[in-house]
Amino acid sequence: MGRDKALLAWGESTLLDHTLARLGEVCDEVRILSGPTMRYANCGFPVEVDAVPDSGPLGGLYTGLSGLAHDALGLFLAVDLPGVPVSLLQQLLELAGGFDVVVPVWSRGPEPLCAAYRSSCLDPVLRCLKAGDLRMTSFWSEVRVRRVEEAELARHGDPTVFLRNLNTPKKYQRARP
Repeated sequence: MGRDKALLAWGESTLLDHTLARLGEVCDEVRILSGPTMRYANCGFPVEVDAVPDSGPLGGLYTGLSGLAHDALGLFLAVDLPGVPVSLLQQLLELAGGFDVVVPVWSRGPEPLCAAYRSSCLDPVLRCLKAGDLRMTSFWSEVRVRRVEEAELARHGDPTVFLRNLNTPKKYQRARP
């Protein structure tokens, strides 16, 4: 993108503010995972820097999971997924009983940056980080994963629209409200 996606304009605010507002509708506690450096401290939410340097999104997941109580559930949502409806976020939480991960899956595969993760994932994630396997799905063989397939996702709209990442300036410009 060439700049910090979180601070890009989205409607009357930013992508970060939009994400925080949606999470706030379904979660009692919202925290910002800022990546390798402290950013966004002025947003009014607790901010956490990656506990494991140079570990990408999996390291961010580890950091977020580290702050959860035993057997607690965390909802993770990337700022570049502004189309994800609150109803889907709520559904991910509702489906989490008996699972460690609840993740939407669409034609492009799983969307692990819009998913619910239980604190029980912490040790498997750490093992993958130590092994250098930084894929967001690297630990899934060790945990119970509930895949929310396209047929279930359709009740929230078209997943090819609401799960579209804004990874390029062109995609961002096309999607802007």
